[in-house]
Amino acid sequence: MAALKVKLQENIPLSPLTTLRVGGNARYFIRAESENDVVDAVRFADENGIELFVLGGGSNVLISDAGFDGLVLQVAILGIEVVDGKVTAAAGEDWDGFVAHCVNSDLAGVECLSGIPGFVGGTPVQNVGAYGQEVAETISSVRCLDRTTGEIVTLANADCRFTYRTSIFNSTHRDRYIVLSVTYALTSGGAPKIVYKDLVDHFKGRQPTLAETREAVIAIRRSKSMVIDDGDPNARSAGSFFKNPIVEKSYFEELQSEFESIPSFEFGDKVKVPAAWLIEHAGFNKGFELGNAGISSKHTLALINRGGASAAELLELKEKIQSAVQEKFGIHLQPEPVFVGFDRRLNV
Repeated sequence: MAALKVKLQENIPLSPLTTLRVGGNARYFIRAESENDVVDAVRFADENGIELFVLGGGSNVLISDAGFDGLVLQVAILGIEVVDGKVTAAAGEDWDGFVAHCVNSDLAGVECLSGIPGFVGGTPVQNVGAYGQEVAETISSVRCLDRTTGEIVTLANADCRFTYRTSIFNSTHRDRYIVLSVTYALTSGGAPKIVYKDLVDHFKGRQPTLAETREAVIAIRRSKSMVIDDGDPNARSAGSFFKNPIVEKSYFEELQSEFESIPSFEFGDKVKVPAAWLIEHAGFNKGFELGNAGISSKHTLALINRGGASAAELLELKEKIQSAVQEKFGIHLQPEPVFVGFDRRLNV
């Protein structure tokens, strides 16, 4: 094999590195703590014909029981810097820690994204969003390693082509770029974004501070077991397992004629339908169990490891839910997590 400067580990268990606590071992594993480490690891994989998977905080992945027969590269670069009013965070920074840093610095723009597990590097990939806020609203640029050229490049917000839970990083240019750092244009002394119903109801018309908003978001997420808590079995999840589907207005009108109570949200010239409602009305309620896998008793969108669950059990539950929703509503539920060590067609 070609020479490698950074430490290469073999046969490393991956389940402890994920929030689902599921999955087999990585054939090879590298923890990259600098940009040079990332470049070195990618060169090693390419020169030796080894498949590469980039792992962040493990909050949005389902790893197969067989593990990954390649190199898992965990980008663990740290550092936060403020320059000209913009905040740059390295890809390995804990996301919620970064949000806390911004809130404590009176910087508005990410406060509603409190309590979300994972690393900063994952946020532009799926355009992380919650409680009425998305990172696309504040991302100024993303510094990446371009695997096709071996060069480090900086992509502007527009280059990332952000849409709902989507960017070039998980769609048209999947596997091309490795995120090294993200720069956010936040607002010093800005007001929090209070548009999501749970937050509007919580504050009852009062304008909260950024800190109060963060506290409220975390409290709401905790009530739904959507924060990391080793003592809460409902928290062994990958967060929301399915995206809210977006359908044509004409098709939604057909659904509405048959299911009068179906909720919706306008999404440009289309309609967004809550996946949780579709799942529940397709026969899968909170607390549903399938072997050691299940649905959270507090949040319909969270598939959980009830204890000792296999990836196969979670995959079976995913497919049962998708089939039931497809059969009843004619809508395909698209999963949010990345499936590692499986057939790539599962990631659609």
